[in-house]
Amino acid sequence: MPSTLDPRKEKIHEIIFEADTPAGKFFDVTLMILIILSVIVVMLESVDSLEDKYGKIFFALEWFFTICFTIEYGLRLYCVYRPRKYALSFFGIVDLLSIIPTYLSFLISGTQYLIVIRALRLLRIFRIFKLVQFLREGNIIVRALLASRAKILVFMLFILLMVTILGSIMYLVEAGANEQFDSIPRSIYWAIVTLTTVGYGDISPTTDFGQFLAAFVMLLGYAVIAVPTGIVSAAMMQERTNKPPPANTKSCRYCSKEGHDEDATHCKYCGEVLKEP
Repeated sequence: MPSTLDPRKEKIHEIIFEADTPAGKFFDVTLMILIILSVIVVMLESVDSLEDKYGKIFFALEWFFTICFTIEYGLRLYCVYRPRKYALSFFGIVDLLSIIPTYLSFLISGTQYLIVIRALRLLRIFRIFKLVQFLREGNIIVRALLASRAKILVFMLFILLMVTILGSIMYLVEAGANEQFDSIPRSIYWAIVTLTTVGYGDISPTTDFGQFLAAFVMLLGYAVIAVPTGIVSAAMMQERTNKPPPANTKSCRYCSKEGHDEDATHCKYCGEVLKEP
């Protein structure tokens, strides 16, 4: 921890990371508008008729937005005292991924369309307009998913084994009479599509036993959907019983984490001072 706070960094941090001040809210609203416009430009660029007519304008706008977001990302790294913490955070990674595609397009054609990742940055709208309740509900979902990850991992492993077995059986049943099932991997693909109730219809069994097995897999698919839903729902109910105290949108100048209590003086994630006494 630095012995003294840098006034310049503090001011930039207040504008970029805080939504409680007029300057901070103006910055965030402007940023949201730029993000929306940049995503719209990328979508319009994918329309051939518009690309042929306005291609140069789209190209110029794309680089304008990218340069703006690059400067913003650099300022975010500059004004926090632990840049690595921010860079490895969820929004830090999203911010970086939102500017990489344009530069990457020099090496790989078409990667500029990945700029739509910028839409994830619109999640900040909940913080900007002080919709803390929505942030709290989102945190409940995240914590529920993390608490359920072991059960879901075991369940996914079971499903992987199941589709491998079902696909192999279907290959043995259909291989001689149906050329669509020409390999076990292709049969496993059919099992995954059928078990998840997607049902593309590009591969279908023709033998009586194969159709019987397909019907069994279809019915089994409903259980596949219900189990992870039940696991996560139970975890969410558990999280709701542990109601956290009201939180604000103040951002830690060291680790960039939010969601602190109203009366908090230190960051509950890294322990550093949130505000000067």
